[in-house]
Amino acid sequence: MASPEPIQRRRLYEDVLDRLTERIRNGEIAPGQQLPAERELMEHYGVGRPAIREALQALERAGIIEIMHGERARVVIPTPERLIQQIGAGAQHLLRSDPDSLEHLKGARVFLECGMAQLAATAATEDDIRRLAARLEEQRAARNDPSLFLTRDMAFHCELARISGNPIFPAIVQALFEWAREYYRGIVRAPGAEELTLAEHQRIVDAVAAHDGEAAAQAMREHLTRANALYRTLQGATADIS
Repeated sequence: MASPEPIQRRRLYEDVLDRLTERIRNGEIAPGQQLPAERELMEHYGVGRPAIREALQALERAGIIEIMHGERARVVIPTPERLIQQIGAGAQHLLRSDPDSLEHLKGARVFLECGMAQLAATAATEDDIRRLAARLEEQRAARNDPSLFLTRDMAFHCELARISGNPIFPAIVQALFEWAREYYRGIVRAPGAEELTLAEHQRIVDAVAAHDGEAAAQAMREHLTRANALYRTLQGATADIS
């Protein structure tokens, strides 16, 4: 006799969720359009308001719709930023829960940003180089304000990612900063870290301006690995004090 195959009982909202998702995927409800009102959905699917609301909340958590107070839910126009933001809360929880995950994140950042720097050096126009240099000067002006310095540090890296030509890269870089913001804040506040960071960023700008992809990647690698080593030193000092 075959092994038992019990049929899983589903909650009503899951059926509603599947049907709404299919209508969005097949273009019946296109990005930017509003969904039918809750009462229309209740009548259409023959379910109560709780099932409709749970389905809509699930769609919102998945980044497929947005729910605004007093308005009908609207299908979101997808962008790289929206897609990456959807995993932000989970990523931050992972970083807090698993000590090894931060090292994995830093390794991924080195791999990604070195490639982005190399691409940027190849693709940069004179206007791109001017904008990148301007981001560096803005960061230099914020050297005495740790919070603003960190914000402008992210802006520099995002500008470099934008120059690479792939619209997903700036969203990834910004997400990496946001997920590990506490880690970067500790580095920025280390004595002398601002001047080191500015000097390293200047080397990256110089390599991009020279359209030297290998030099840009190497400058980025040295910048990020130095930052990672500094963080480990800070961690050790904190452990000794405690």
